[in-house]
Amino acid sequence: MNKYRTHNCSELTEKDNGKVVKLSGWVHRKRDHGNLLFIDLRDHFGLTQCVIENGNEFFSKMEKIKPESVITVEGNVVKREKGTENSELNTGKIEINIQSVKVLSYAQDLPMPVFGEQEYPEDIRLKYRFLDLRREEMHKNIILRSKVISFIRAEMFKLGFLEFQTPILTSSSPEGARDFLVPSRLNQGKFYALPQAPQQFKQLIMISGFDKYFQIAPCFRDEDARADRSPGEFYQLDIEMSFVEQEDVFQTLETLMTNLFEKFSSKKILNKKFPRIPYDEAMLNYGTDKPDLRNPLIIKDITSIISREDVTFSIFKKLVNAGSITRCIITKNTKDKPRSFFDNIDRWAKDQGGSGLAYFTIEKTDKLSGKGPVGKFFSEGSIKELMKICKADVGDSIFMACGKKNEVEKILSLSREKIANDLNLISKDHFAFCWIVDYPMYEIDETTKKIKFSHNPFSMPQGDTSKLDFSKPLDIKAYQYDIVCNGVELSSGAIRNHIPDLMYKLFSIAGYNKQQVEDKFSGMINAFSYGAPPHGGIAPGIDRIVMLLAEEKNIREVTLFPMNQNAQDLMMKAPSEVDEKQLKELGINIQIKKN
Repeated sequence: MNKYRTHNCSELTEKDNGKVVKLSGWVHRKRDHGNLLFIDLRDHFGLTQCVIENGNEFFSKMEKIKPESVITVEGNVVKREKGTENSELNTGKIEINIQSVKVLSYAQDLPMPVFGEQEYPEDIRLKYRFLDLRREEMHKNIILRSKVISFIRAEMFKLGFLEFQTPILTSSSPEGARDFLVPSRLNQGKFYALPQAPQQFKQLIMISGFDKYFQIAPCFRDEDARADRSPGEFYQLDIEMSFVEQEDVFQTLETLMTNLFEKFSSKKILNKKFPRIPYDEAMLNYGTDKPDLRNPLIIKDITSIISREDVTFSIFKKLVNAGSITRCIITKNTKDKPRSFFDNIDRWAKDQGGSGLAYFTIEKTDKLSGKGPVGKFFSEGSIKELMKICKADVGDSIFMACGKKNEVEKILSLSREKIANDLNLISKDHFAFCWIVDYPMYEIDETTKKIKFSHNPFSMPQGDTSKLDFSKPLDIKAYQYDIVCNGVELSSGAIRNHIPDLMYKLFSIAGYNKQQVEDKFSGMINAFSYGAPPHGGIAPGIDRIVMLLAEEKNIREVTLFPMNQNAQDLMMKAPSEVDEKQLKELGINIQIKKN
């Protein structure tokens, strides 16, 4: 018999009444009723209520023991008295009448309690993460993560994929985020990079003749933290497939995501055939390439209406004449909303750094008119045209923004979410997936004003590659795609460019000469010259998938040992200084910048 337990703390029921059992776990909480002391004993599996009488030789010890101490109890299983059962526990109809206790580990005073789910400061939670993970919700989230990964693995094998592991120490890549660099002791002055993704290796796996690959891959990027992005490291389901087109990748992911989300959530999937939305259309209709399709609000372009002679909204007209655009959001049947509703949204938009939102409500007495601060600037004819473009009705309201395209897209994307939440338009009981497709191959860097790759530099451009007009690079579309769920980008992917000459040309447009391409991507370029299949893939983020399934808003809540916003591990005190001997072996001198 195991000396610590005969059962776990979620296992015993009425059927075990009368048995002598042994349980081990943490003292979750105590309740002193004078002659009786109730102890909730907790392990990984659940809770069992234990009770000890004041005549027991171990009573005084249990009175003094602190929460989170680890003990073994031995005693009889007895039914709880009627009215004292706890229906929320598997063990809620029984308790253990303690006969003996052994303390395995004493706990000090806790920096944060484990019992209860109240919020605590981030620095305390991360410094004492091992305590934080004992809390019920956190424990459940990490168990969910494990089950999700196990399920994904099983599904990938069913879909005909093989799992391989790619190197962690590799070469630096010129694209994407900053690399984490690792100095080489044997090759002083040179550095490895931790992989931002196994991009080149997974393509090399296809070139090596394997047909379908996957990996639960650790990835490392020196990026700032966000609610949906961990600083430093994260995990992704890395996928690559040979002899496929874009639609083949879509079908594989739709099957996987549908099975996965139906397995681990009771929420419904809105469309099991995920909508395909071109990038330009997404930016026009939603102001973002990460649209939440549960939100019914659609953005419309009304620049042409502002340009009409019978519209006298001079502030917007001057901006439009100078090259700005005007777009709007229509809210249905909001005529009875108080003035404060509209003013609050306008004020909120200003708080986001914009110039606010102009608004009015469409009304009709003798004729169509606009009720609100800027309604007087719009004629009946212009309102009729607006109603036609926006599919608006009398009683609907319009919120407008005017400015540079990227500024208008940003503020209206945020406003679309804000207004929908204020009006309670977003269904919390659904998952809405979509594909964003037809990304531009290139974009203009806002800082340098030079052309750069907009997404993945290894992507295949769309169309007949022999007839592409390279003199107009911003017009070139790529076989690049994102999968989005409820406004969260889960992954980017692409059909890859497997033609060396085309790769040289595409990189030259982004400012790389042939030698630079060969130096940075020598392994892959060399492999392409020995016969490469058409191939493509994608890499959904494990952390974000679990975050959606756990209904958490911060990726920290589904990550075992996350860093803080400054990329510091407060528990293990990393990053840390290293001694001079280690630095000398690596040929490194440290120079500290003075503020």
